[in-house]
Amino acid sequence: MDSDAIYHNVQSRYGSIARADNPQYSSTVAKAFGYSQEELNSIPKDANLGLSCGNPLAIASLRPGETVVDLGSGAGFDVFLAAKQVGRHGLAVGIDMNKDMLSRANKNLASSPEIENVIFKEGVITSIPLEDGTADCIISNCVINLVPAAEKSSVFVEMARILKPGGRVAISDILAKKPLPASIKEDVAMYTGCIAGAGTIEEYERYLEDAGFSAVLIVDTKSDLNVYINSTDLLVDGNKSTGCCMKPTETTNVSSDLEREQNSAASCCVPHPKAEDDVCEGAAVGTANTGLRDINLNDWVGSFKIFAVKP
Repeated sequence: MDSDAIYHNVQSRYGSIARADNPQYSSTVAKAFGYSQEELNSIPKDANLGLSCGNPLAIASLRPGETVVDLGSGAGFDVFLAAKQVGRHGLAVGIDMNKDMLSRANKNLASSPEIENVIFKEGVITSIPLEDGTADCIISNCVINLVPAAEKSSVFVEMARILKPGGRVAISDILAKKPLPASIKEDVAMYTGCIAGAGTIEEYERYLEDAGFSAVLIVDTKSDLNVYINSTDLLVDGNKSTGCCMKPTETTNVSSDLEREQNSAASCCVPHPKAEDDVCEGAAVGTANTGLRDINLNDWVGSFKIFAVKP
């Protein structure tokens, strides 16, 4: 897929999620990656959409009065949690390119008038709409892997630009453990599900070092990514699905070629075009030649903690 196709599919998929009711699996996924029930109860109820692949706040060490920026902030899940940690003299800023996600995030903010230190901005994370030296800390949760490979390095350059000297990066992301086969890399649902676009540890180390970061640390959390598969109550738009895929809706607007690809029997995450009510069963991802229950996500990718400091 070229960059335009990637952005189009990512926008379509996450816009659909933003417009849907809160998925039943959201708490299950969040708890699997280290969030507590107390944390989930402390934020607007529609902020957690079950899209986490880790908990960047666990390594961010946020302090009162700091400015923290969340890249790919979605409905505001980590932003609202970060806002509590930086306190009323601090600021939590969410950046997202998806208008539907931003709309949901701002509705969540409006529903909680006691939260006065949060703002959301529209923008792509390869060109962050903030001034140089704005942030003390940058967080991100399962988003950078969605950026086209040719543009990923720009994300790290931008992070270095908006960080203050001594600022830090605390990211959770899915990285590849070994080269991904074409059957995975070329699958639309796997890309929008944060699998096919996963980079490697070596690539992320190079991106960070080339952008001028030091004290780079990338660690496999050993989290079980099959939580997306094993949760039995995964519903999106009323259809059985998972955190890594969903049935296309009538609002999806794709080109004829992409539409045929997404609606083919080869894509595990969508119904067969002749069976409107048929949906994925028990798997987050799949390929043309792989049964839905035959893939173990942990064999291919992992949830990694990524930390670095701007000198």
